[in-house]
Amino acid sequence: MVLPKCLAISLVVFSLSVILINNGTEAFHKVYPHLQSLTAISVSEQHRTGYHFQPPRNWINGPMYYNGYYHLFYQYNPNGSVWGNIVWAHSVSKDLINWKALEPAIYPSKPFDKFGCWSGSATILPEKGPVILYTGIIDENNTQVQCYAIPENASDPLLRKWIKPDQFNPIVVAEPGVNGSAFRDPTTAWWSKDRHWRMLVGSRRKDRGMSYLYRSKDFVKWIRAKHPIHSKANTGMWECPDFYPVALKGEEGLETSMVGNNVKHVLKNSLDMTRFDYYTLGTYFPKKDKYIPDNTSEDGWGGLRYDYGNFYASKSFFDPSKNRRILWGWANESDFQDDTHNDDIKKGWAGIQAIPRTLWLDSNGRQLVQWPIEELNCLRQKEVKICNKKLEKGNYVEVEGITMAYYYNIYIYLQADVEVTFSFSSLDKAEAFDPSWVNAQDLCALKGSKTQGGLGPFGLLTLASENLEEFTPVFFRIFKAPNKHMILLCSDAKSSSLKSELYKPSFAGFVDVDLSTKKLSLRSLIDHSVVESFGAGGKTNILSRIYPELALTNQAHLFVFNNGTESITVENLNAWSMKSAVIN
Repeated sequence: MVLPKCLAISLVVFSLSVILINNGTEAFHKVYPHLQSLTAISVSEQHRTGYHFQPPRNWINGPMYYNGYYHLFYQYNPNGSVWGNIVWAHSVSKDLINWKALEPAIYPSKPFDKFGCWSGSATILPEKGPVILYTGIIDENNTQVQCYAIPENASDPLLRKWIKPDQFNPIVVAEPGVNGSAFRDPTTAWWSKDRHWRMLVGSRRKDRGMSYLYRSKDFVKWIRAKHPIHSKANTGMWECPDFYPVALKGEEGLETSMVGNNVKHVLKNSLDMTRFDYYTLGTYFPKKDKYIPDNTSEDGWGGLRYDYGNFYASKSFFDPSKNRRILWGWANESDFQDDTHNDDIKKGWAGIQAIPRTLWLDSNGRQLVQWPIEELNCLRQKEVKICNKKLEKGNYVEVEGITMAYYYNIYIYLQADVEVTFSFSSLDKAEAFDPSWVNAQDLCALKGSKTQGGLGPFGLLTLASENLEEFTPVFFRIFKAPNKHMILLCSDAKSSSLKSELYKPSFAGFVDVDLSTKKLSLRSLIDHSVVESFGAGGKTNILSRIYPELALTNQAHLFVFNNGTESITVENLNAWSMKSAVIN
């Protein structure tokens, strides 16, 4: 199974990754020489997204805000829908929703990146402009070095051309004691009071994941700190590290170099062994160049995640035009289970981007909150409302008029944005919580949307066929633990398609929210083969990739439902048909 790599600062870049042991070196990209240049004869529109970013065809995995434009750089195979032939494709936007494609920004052309230009980040240098840091591959053993590229003409607002100076490149190589084949994904750099730039590079030593810290006065000569900024045993390779500050109060984002008593820091790593993104909140000590996580969440595989579904190799960036921090993530394909990639080849494309999300620290200080960027609302069209609708046990109510849009004389498969608030009068019927239920995903698989509960399951049935042969439920279920209530948010794909060979997981996460109001909110973005959901205002989020056979065009339906013995009220439901974005 092939999976991705990273984004950037005001830039985002990804790539696929697997670990192979080969004569003592690690190859993190699995290559398919017989498939990587197999051109798509035709491109299937059946499951293509309408407003999530993807190129017209072939394989992607990929912003930077500069001089009025958002720049999205992403790893792309121009020749096929399977990983290989990777270049840094480049698209620009004024609103992060509609995109125009430009020529590739970077492609292998130098001895220090002859065998690949892989993931990295961008930093805007004062009075100089943007610099891209990326991982170059210098040989067939996948020896990884860190390189840089600069615009050929920094006054060009579209930054069409990039050059890789021979002087100083590569700027960082693995020293003795550093695993050169597990050494990648330089972060956005930040500026410190000692007049040095700092950046992180992801790595591992045996099973201990770590982020090495490097310092530089001039951005080309870098020196490694004696100790990693942070490491953790038994977590495996840390890919795509991201390190940035968040304000203790408010929703405004902070520039990456911000430090002080009014901020916390976030360290995110994409764990290669699990294919999920994990983060901790903590304190950064600049003088010691050490980061210490808070004790409010686990530092490791059981820790906090941006998203509990198909979401990997994420990267945040600070958007100075609106003083916000934006998070991008890569949603891989889920419709293959072996190395044939037949479905990707048949579709003619593979991989999408999640909707960009604004990110800030929750008022409780224990986790981050995410919400789709406000620009997405410009795609909303026809609106449907449901108010104060009571749902007894076993009730399914269709949200009529939102299942299909007719746009520019063509049918658009179900593209919708749904916001709903559920309420209930009592918590008394909540089921007892078994302490052994430590894994939310396993609990979702055990107690799905059809399994009757006390308080829940209740939520949405998305991309549903008329007789529910296919449906993807997104729902809450509430349990009573000894000292608190446990709220489960589930996005369960096991009934999403009649195709039995698909990977159809039961994704889930627990929701940390106060139930004193006896209300829970849910937002779901539905887009052909994507259901991207935000629970309790963005505290717990799940992106699911699904591939229905029946629930397409005018056969796709949307329902609200309740399968719990406690009645549920749909206080407010607002659903909009979504027009397609203009993408490349």
